[in-house]
Amino acid sequence: MLQTCLSTGDLPLPDLCIRTGGEHRISNFLLWQLAYAELYFSDLFWPDFKHEAMRTALADYASRQRRFGKTSEQVEAGARA
Repeated sequence: MLQTCLSTGDLPLPDLCIRTGGEHRISNFLLWQLAYAELYFSDLFWPDFKHEAMRTALADYASRQRRFGKTSEQVEAGARA
């Protein structure tokens, strides 16, 4: 219910957040919406974040196990059931 009251309430929740510039924090940016998103941090500044850097970020994202708040064991147990 709270999600619908946010300014992004009519948008889907993000799966991936890429933070450039070497900072390893989200600075309260979309704090509620990023609860189950994967975070990727790059030392590159935004103007330097080109196609190859995006491919690297997406490859890193593709290699992750999406757990949505669960442990790896819980995800694997659910896949077996």
